[in-house]
Amino acid sequence: MTRDQVLDLYFMDARCKLIELAAFLDRVDRSEGEADFRLAAIRKALPLLSSAHAERAKSVLMALSDPTVVPISAATGKGACGAWPGATP
Repeated sequence: MTRDQVLDLYFMDARCKLIELAAFLDRVDRSEGEADFRLAAIRKALPLLSSAHAERAKSVLMALSDPTVVPISAATGKGACGAWPGATP
């Protein structure tokens, strides 16, 4: 596809997601209490979106992922939380 075709097809969806992310951050900023590792992971990933390299999706995914390769002995919860608690901001 040409760049114009990609923009025609995907721009409105991307625009919606950006506005939704901005609204999420606004809600977090207005809320009380301390932020945890999930917000730190989001804030760490945001600058990757404006990067000029071609693997932004991979970089964002890795910023939110557990980079360890050794399995843990037992799960501490019932499901995924979407970000790795061991990441540094």
